[in-house]
Amino acid sequence: MQNGFYSAAGGMVTQFSRLDNITNNLANLNTNGYKRQDLVIGDFLRIYQDKRDELPLDNQTKEAAKYTHRSVARVPQVIESYKDMSVGAFQRTDNTFDVALQEENLFFAVLTPNGIKLTRDGAFSLDDTGTLVTKEGNKVLSQDYANTGNFIQFSSDAVNIELDKNGQFSYLVTGNEKFNPAESLLLVEPENLSKLKPMGNNLFEVDAADSLNPVKESGSVSQGFLEKSNVNAIKSMVGMIETQRLVGMYQKVMDTQMNEMNKEAIDKIANARA
Repeated sequence: MQNGFYSAAGGMVTQFSRLDNITNNLANLNTNGYKRQDLVIGDFLRIYQDKRDELPLDNQTKEAAKYTHRSVARVPQVIESYKDMSVGAFQRTDNTFDVALQEENLFFAVLTPNGIKLTRDGAFSLDDTGTLVTKEGNKVLSQDYANTGNFIQFSSDAVNIELDKNGQFSYLVTGNEKFNPAESLLLVEPENLSKLKPMGNNLFEVDAADSLNPVKESGSVSQGFLEKSNVNAIKSMVGMIETQRLVGMYQKVMDTQMNEMNKEAIDKIANARA
């Protein structure tokens, strides 16, 4: 197989991965709190240069050289993926239980059938028992959950429910003009955002070593707003067009390698034998 064909095939596979990634981002353009996924494109030589000092071989030696195949060292490939955790645009809804966080390193904690997970999607509501839940029915945890096991609940006579900048709920009871304090949202700040594992449904699983201590004075809570996706539609569409053009270019290289160059080689061999 010609080296050029191999390199073009590798490049095309990489662009297909990039295209899938862009398509997924665009599909979540209107998903509350969605964080854009991105890829880092590199090559084998870059990976080797980053890791060669860990090899038990000196660089620039015959023994070390066998780890670098010159014909494949420049084949582009996906070497890393990551999520852009920057804050998305806020949409005003004026709904009592819509909540947005202004800091990118803060998350809501919710209880799912698979344990406690984190989310940035603050589109909450009350279920039939008056408990604050997500769209999927996961219960939103309170700041004192670890000590009391309590969730955030409101009785049927609670009115004018308000939420301060630190996630503390308060409410009025019909016929009473004094606000009563309620539970606070459990807001957490993971120690390392890069270790958050996406679990689907806008949920993240935190690293097992993370203590998830509550953030009590964040000043970042906005009631009546939703954080939208941080995907930029224009940039994503430009990236998709660029990727499709690269796929076409790689395909042309492969056609040239397999058809024109092979035909020329066969003709020369045939003439030499004649």
